[in-house]
Amino acid sequence: MKISLSILTVFSIVFVLNSNAQNIDTKSVFADAEKQTEVMIKDIPAARHGKADLVSPRTVDASGQLVLSPSFRWTSGFFPGVLWYLYEYTGNKKWEAQARIFTDNIKREQFNGGTHDMGFKMYCSYGNGYLLTKDEMYKEILLQSAKTLSSRFNNTVGCFRSWDTMPQFTFPVIIDNMLNLELMFEATKLSGDSMYYKMAVSHANTTMKNHFRKDFSCYHVVDYDSTKPASIIKKVTHQGYSDESAWARGQAWAIYGFTMCYRETKDPKYLQQAENVAEYILNNPTMPADLVPYWDFNAPNIPNEPRDASAAACMASGLYELSTYSKKGKIYRKAADKMIESLTNNYRSPIGENRGFILLHSTGAKTHNSEVDAPLPYADYYYLEALLRAKKIKEGKKLF
Repeated sequence: MKISLSILTVFSIVFVLNSNAQNIDTKSVFADAEKQTEVMIKDIPAARHGKADLVSPRTVDASGQLVLSPSFRWTSGFFPGVLWYLYEYTGNKKWEAQARIFTDNIKREQFNGGTHDMGFKMYCSYGNGYLLTKDEMYKEILLQSAKTLSSRFNNTVGCFRSWDTMPQFTFPVIIDNMLNLELMFEATKLSGDSMYYKMAVSHANTTMKNHFRKDFSCYHVVDYDSTKPASIIKKVTHQGYSDESAWARGQAWAIYGFTMCYRETKDPKYLQQAENVAEYILNNPTMPADLVPYWDFNAPNIPNEPRDASAAACMASGLYELSTYSKKGKIYRKAADKMIESLTNNYRSPIGENRGFILLHSTGAKTHNSEVDAPLPYADYYYLEALLRAKKIKEGKKLF
């Protein structure tokens, strides 16, 4: 039986507003996060196996060993970001010192034009570092990172190119790229050069036009012919269940990304898009009661499918920010509260285990059998970010 969106909206709103979400003890959660991070830092030297290029935690393998990634991988900036968030919350200089060490480990990436993930890597690390310390060296690295990323912008397509290494695509653009735009907006504020802002707006507009279905779920990949204006070759997925399914983390990137674009531009169409994506997520009939989604909203064996705590953490962080702009703010904040309550009570690692990761039960790429039901650094990053945003909202402080 097909249930109308409006009826689902009513059911979802009633559920969220009547959820008995407990007040999270943020102080205790961050104290636990500090303990876990101390475990991770202690384990990192052995996990390097003498390879100096392995710099950032990636996951835990099947044998329970910590896996590290080199700086060029898209996840390399999240652990430095976790350290900056620990410093932001605690004010403890030891976390600033550690954050500087692990941030410096990916310094070379400011010149890496072979990847679109500059925002994930450099803004989560150097961006947070600059916001907290106003270190002029960090500012220059952020500007160089934005300059490097700008080399991937194609005027005909109006977007930044994603992958270079997949021959099945001509000019792929993935929904993840929305989060790299924050670096570009910041670069205009730091430099006064509107080029970065204009590129970010063009990318957001093109993504909004071409990535979304009528129900405001999004495709993972849109492949373009970069020689012809507005020429789409295909719309597919690379990490979701199928080309027409809704990959959970892709929906998280969308709500977070368009909320951020509204913050930076105050263009109401981005706020509306973020609200539309939020409605799709929160009213989805396959969304579990604890609001931690399955790895794909259309995965075939729900409820016997892996969850994705990283998607929930990113959604929660995006919803907290969205709640400060939207007339539906109370609904979005309640939903974010429920997600964070669920992650805190049921998805955290016991202290001292899982090589120091904070959250468990994330899904990297189920279709590739990669990092399924695993701890992941971006889950930890967005979880701590969401907690910090919730704290600021509760205290009546501005997020930005």
